[in-house]
Amino acid sequence: MPYTKKLLLQIKQLKRFFLENKRMPSYRELGALIHVNSLSAVQYLIQRLSMLGVVQKDSLGKLIPGRLFNPVKVLGTVRAGFPSPAEEENVDTISLDDWLIENKESTFMLKVSGDSMIDAGILPGDMVILDKGKNPKIGDVVVAEVDREWTIKYFEKRGEEIVLTPANKKYPLIHPKEELRIAGVVTAVVRKY
Repeated sequence: MPYTKKLLLQIKQLKRFFLENKRMPSYRELGALIHVNSLSAVQYLIQRLSMLGVVQKDSLGKLIPGRLFNPVKVLGTVRAGFPSPAEEENVDTISLDDWLIENKESTFMLKVSGDSMIDAGILPGDMVILDKGKNPKIGDVVVAEVDREWTIKYFEKRGEEIVLTPANKKYPLIHPKEELRIAGVVTAVVRKY
């Protein structure tokens, strides 16, 4: 399906809306963006954009950014050992959403405060990507509500007891007294330098 000038302009308007509002538009808002009052015209555009990978729909039919929405160029690899000659080469493009997120409908981000996970490489101010649809396994980093308080820790077992383990020796193990509710499994950490 070719990209027409009109379609490219509509995609540009959609991206601008997303960048300004930090969310995708509703169907009505999309209609206003492209100056169309007809719901069927908006649905037709969404169908075209879905086929192109620009947008997707979640289980409720709401728009979410697609894999082609914000691709980043992958220029090759770099050694973390001894320096070696390298040439810039456009290997591929990748959407960070596709790379970091398995299930968009059950994924969200949280900002980390505190230093109880520093030895796991999770620092204050980092953003963690959390999948609330994943079942935690022993050793996973999870966000949990423990006795009505929220925390991020390793999910561990000591005998038959579930405990939450920090990644900083200054902090003790957490043994839930009343309740433990796992909100989700941390699947990625994002840090801006």
